[in-house]
Amino acid sequence: MSTLVIMEPVGELLRGWRRRRGISQLDLAIAADVSARHVSLVETGKSNPSAAMVLRLADQLGVPLRDRNRLLLAAGFAPRYTERPLDDHALSAARDAIRRVLQAHEPYPALVFDRRWNIVMTNRAIEPFFAQVDPDLLRPPVNLLRLGLDPRGLARMVVNLADVRAMFRARITRQLAAAPDPELAALYEELLEDAPGKRIEADVLIPMILRVDDRELRLFSTITTFGTPVDITLDEVAIEQYYPADAESAAYFT
Repeated sequence: MSTLVIMEPVGELLRGWRRRRGISQLDLAIAADVSARHVSLVETGKSNPSAAMVLRLADQLGVPLRDRNRLLLAAGFAPRYTERPLDDHALSAARDAIRRVLQAHEPYPALVFDRRWNIVMTNRAIEPFFAQVDPDLLRPPVNLLRLGLDPRGLARMVVNLADVRAMFRARITRQLAAAPDPELAALYEELLEDAPGKRIEADVLIPMILRVDDRELRLFSTITTFGTPVDITLDEVAIEQYYPADAESAAYFT
């Protein structure tokens, strides 16, 4: 049985992205070097934009590549961006670069996750922490949110779980505001929506504190993404690298 997919007109989709970004038609027009009247005509369906115009407006709105394909389809054009698995031969250079980043970060932990926080690659320093996790949580796809917040996962090791939960909540909220995703929204509702709220207050940053082998490890993390991807997979992956926040934690790893 075939399913009829009804797609919103491209003008309505663009208007939705513009409003989500909180900018006016005039601001978008100035940024895209077109007239405000043309933006208005496109949004109301009175003008059919070219593929180039769709991509120009999408670029100024910071629309993710996956959603740029949807805009192109809604405007009657073929998708522009491919989506290959990370182990595809065409992504070998990017995959090798990611692997080098992960290995170079050892002895500290690092991992790679996709837009729904499913882990796709890790370095060896992660393995001792995964050994403390219920095997059910390590069945693919391994989800970082579930791993971090489930009592059978890393949550039982996290001393400041309320802080970590608040950080997850803030990050997912920003991510969903930037690019809505039903599956990620469902994960947020399951793991974070009903959790007690907490306001994060810190002079610089909030470390994640883990209790391991009768000692406390304090870690902070940085996120790395590809700067100019033209593949959907690369547009959506992020490398998270964890660093020791004090000398005692550094000594544990080294």
